[in-house]
Amino acid sequence: MSSNRKIAVVLKGYPRLSETFIAQELLGLERAGHELVLIALRRPTDLKRHPVHDEIRAAVHYLPEYLRDEPGRVLRALFRSAPKAGFWRALGPFLRDLLRDRTRNRFRRFGQALVLFAEWPGDPGWLHAHFIHTPASVTAYASLMAGVPWTCSAHAKDIWTSSDWELSEKLGRARWTVTCTRTGFEHLKGLTDAKSRVHLSYHGLDLARFPVFAGDHSNRDGSDPDDPVRIVSVGRAVAKKGFDVLLKALSLLPPDLNWRFDHIGAGDLTKELRVLAGELGLAERVCWNGALDQKDVLARYRESDVFALACRIAADGDRDGLPNVLVEASSQRLACVSTAVSGVPELLEDGENGLVVPPEDPRTLSVALELLIRDPDLRRRLGAAAEMRVRTAFDHQSSVRQLIGLFQDEWRQVP
Repeated sequence: MSSNRKIAVVLKGYPRLSETFIAQELLGLERAGHELVLIALRRPTDLKRHPVHDEIRAAVHYLPEYLRDEPGRVLRALFRSAPKAGFWRALGPFLRDLLRDRTRNRFRRFGQALVLFAEWPGDPGWLHAHFIHTPASVTAYASLMAGVPWTCSAHAKDIWTSSDWELSEKLGRARWTVTCTRTGFEHLKGLTDAKSRVHLSYHGLDLARFPVFAGDHSNRDGSDPDDPVRIVSVGRAVAKKGFDVLLKALSLLPPDLNWRFDHIGAGDLTKELRVLAGELGLAERVCWNGALDQKDVLARYRESDVFALACRIAADGDRDGLPNVLVEASSQRLACVSTAVSGVPELLEDGENGLVVPPEDPRTLSVALELLIRDPDLRRRLGAAAEMRVRTAFDHQSSVRQLIGLFQDEWRQVP
């Protein structure tokens, strides 16, 4: 089969504002001549979309998010699939998985795979899952049903909240798996004997959308109440982002410092964080902007003085990989402070191109913030070094080329 084999990309949801790294990869594959069809397990919940989403030509096919919502569609898929050998080929692995994971979610993933197999939109010749948890479950079952090979991109939460047995079996079933941080890469390699089929591939950044900032960041040093230092953070209001830690760190800053904090992003914890900001006496200094599109986010990076993100490992094991927003902010020479979690130290080296502090430590984070607020020369030095690192090592074209090479190697081998 030719290198033009159509790829069905299975996604948890599409489009999503927080997953620009996936969108830029999809566009890169299309621009390289690969035909895609997108399979989403849920419909979009974001009210906005990035410009990159409008440039992607692939058709989007939505599976039932909950089987109970579309029972007729699910039953039709079952009746069409049950007489076929592929259904029975997938049923055994599903039942074995169910014995170890007796949840409604497990039934849902098999039902979604049935619908995908029965409808088979676009007649793809390859399956690729983004995220190794639920999308990869649907993909693995559909692969068995259709007799079509599959591959996978693993990221962060999907790795760290999945059982080792399930990760190990998926790594064995997939033709190959890529992941975006060295910590995730080493973890996955340790769960499979087929270590050569696990690859490290940083997402990188579409530098055409984040061009060199021709202006200058300010000389603000926190001394002028009429011109406070501008601190910004971008991320969903969820536990792993550590915004409660960041607010506590801001509350520990000396009272003589003048600063303002902008949060960009939506999320379930927004109301709680607003309450916390009020309890800490920060309400008048904090602005909650909600979700913004990529162009507006870029403008905020350029207007700001400091980018802060207090990543942590959440109680359920969820954590960031390498937050794309750190790469974006660095591309605009914006001095960054973050925590030593997952892939953050793979981008930022403390004191060289950013400041890196321990997670869950508001006091140390506050000290780092004060250092950046008071010293615009330090901000310029760290920001310039961070931009150099991004533009030499985190261009997303490298990741796209790597993926294309992996696909083409497989297509030469798989009939």
